[in-house]
Amino acid sequence: MDTLVLRSWKWRATDWTAAAVSGLAAGAVLMVLDLLWSSTFNPAGPWRTSHMIAPIFTGRSGDTFHYAFSVGVVSIALATHYVLGALFGVMLAAIMTQLHLDEMPERAAVAGAVLGSFLYLVNFGFLVRFFPWLIDLRGWDTYAAHVVFGVVAGLLYWRLKRSGPEA
Repeated sequence: MDTLVLRSWKWRATDWTAAAVSGLAAGAVLMVLDLLWSSTFNPAGPWRTSHMIAPIFTGRSGDTFHYAFSVGVVSIALATHYVLGALFGVMLAAIMTQLHLDEMPERAAVAGAVLGSFLYLVNFGFLVRFFPWLIDLRGWDTYAAHVVFGVVAGLLYWRLKRSGPEA
């Protein structure tokens, strides 16, 4: 049976533009949700996540008690989220396309949720070893945000991808 499946498998082209746009848009959704959530429920304020992400590139862990708005910090955090969003969107689309998970919205949403869960585990199970201050972002709210990112990226790719001659 496995031989039959392998023989019938054919490489499928990924729509790289739709993949990148899906990741960018999902990253934007994630950033807006984080801004709304942290403005409403986090006593540290809406700029906490930006102050946690920027030091990955600046090399400074920053002030962990004062999260005031800073153009430089927010710019670095936004650029990071957009670049990573596009990369993860491309990665998700490549996997979805080859596994035919881009054919139905239900499959696309589940594939995205799995990617979001995987990204959370990598970020907060592995990368915190290199960037220990990120451990403060662990939690159900951050996990949910990662899953939402994946679901949005998966659904957007399903909807935006071109197939056939238009691709």
